[in-house]
Amino acid sequence: MKRRAIHVAFAAATIGLGVVVAYQGLRLHRAQRVNDAIAGVATIEASVGEARFARALALAESGDAGAALEIYKALIQSGRADLKRAALYNAGNLHLREAMKSGRDEAARSLPLIELAKQSYRDLLRIDPGDWDARYNLERALRLAPEIEEPAANEPPEPPQRAFSTAPGRIELP
Repeated sequence: MKRRAIHVAFAAATIGLGVVVAYQGLRLHRAQRVNDAIAGVATIEASVGEARFARALALAESGDAGAALEIYKALIQSGRADLKRAALYNAGNLHLREAMKSGRDEAARSLPLIELAKQSYRDLLRIDPGDWDARYNLERALRLAPEIEEPAANEPPEPPQRAFSTAPGRIELP
């Protein structure tokens, strides 16, 4: 009798623990489905950003710089750092290419585009100082439109410097 009671208690405990395991397994399955759904939404959002970037590249290649710049500006404002860096770089390149299309004859017209390109490269270098491509392109833009430092309006001009010489006025050779 005692043996039978022990077997019944063990069977009841096994069934009780089996129910708990089944319940926890069901909760785990539901949590995995929720995690998969969240990952799916994140993947969709990531692929949407990448698709927009690819669309901007295609527009830039086809010559529609205005539409490409609008997409790049939206990507710069987005939360993804990798797309922001790439969009800043490509926007700078787009401005620089547009400025170089007009040639040196229309330098006044291309100057604002070069300034926009320099600003894009500088913004990118603030985020990622090690981006050598952006550094190189910024250097090219600076060669096209060098920046001249103007003295401040409230500072007086520096007085001219005089150099005194200690060399004799006349040297005779033998």
